[in-house]
Amino acid sequence: MRYRSKTLATWIAVLAGAVGAQRFYLHGPRDLLGWLHPLPTAIGLWGAWRMHTLGQDDRLAWVLLPVLGLMLSLGMLQAIVSGLTPDARWDARYNPSLPTRATGWGPVLGVITALMLGGIVLMGTIAFAGQRFFEWQQALVPPSKPFRTG
Repeated sequence: MRYRSKTLATWIAVLAGAVGAQRFYLHGPRDLLGWLHPLPTAIGLWGAWRMHTLGQDDRLAWVLLPVLGLMLSLGMLQAIVSGLTPDARWDARYNPSLPTRATGWGPVLGVITALMLGGIVLMGTIAFAGQRFFEWQQALVPPSKPFRTG
């Protein structure tokens, strides 16, 4: 049985959690939840490419880009959960036949990084989606006629 490091799992989630890399590290290549990550991330990246190429008026990118933000936020959440799991519980779950190892500051620094990046990405995603939603609502309202007196 191989040792699964909490520090490494936390940093993998920070760097590549949006594509499920942390789940593959912890559970192996047969993990179904890990395989559910790459497709939405790729769809979100396609939305980012469309917005970069076609401009901000591309309505399909309006829908696809928040998917990328949510997947990046999910990766940061996975890093936070991994990094904040107590060492004894981590080893009981992922290293049951191996002695408990103290992790030190590695996971803590990963959690701090994930909190900063995840907060930025999540707030940016909410702001972008909200702005685009209200622009879409405004486009549905027909222009009103000017008010005339007299």
